[in-house]
Amino acid sequence: MTGNKGLFDSNIIIYLSKREIPLSIVDQFDEIFVSVITYMEILGYVFDDIKEEIFVKDLLSVFKTIYIDQRIADIAITIRKKKRIKLPDAIIAATAISEGLYLVTRNVEDFHDIDLKLTNPFK
Repeated sequence: MTGNKGLFDSNIIIYLSKREIPLSIVDQFDEIFVSVITYMEILGYVFDDIKEEIFVKDLLSVFKTIYIDQRIADIAITIRKKKRIKLPDAIIAATAISEGLYLVTRNVEDFHDIDLKLTNPFK
């Protein structure tokens, strides 16, 4: 165990469902989470087939979902005041900051100039 906790971004869940990265990526973390924003984005995605959708639902059941609370909302507001960023990304970044999690994403550029721990499984 590494003692690390990871918050997985939507793109990583999709890459996992399409087998573009190995499932073993989750083994790098002692605990794995998704933001409720990621949960909604993923389940709102139009999947290529029902098997992929079932796989994603099963995969999401392994992750702990973090809901937006006042602390996360306040951090997201601060982020948006300092940087032009989409609200869902600000909430995801705020969730990682609030909970002291690594944000696991391929879209590291979306989160540049935000003081959070990032990891890109493609690097």
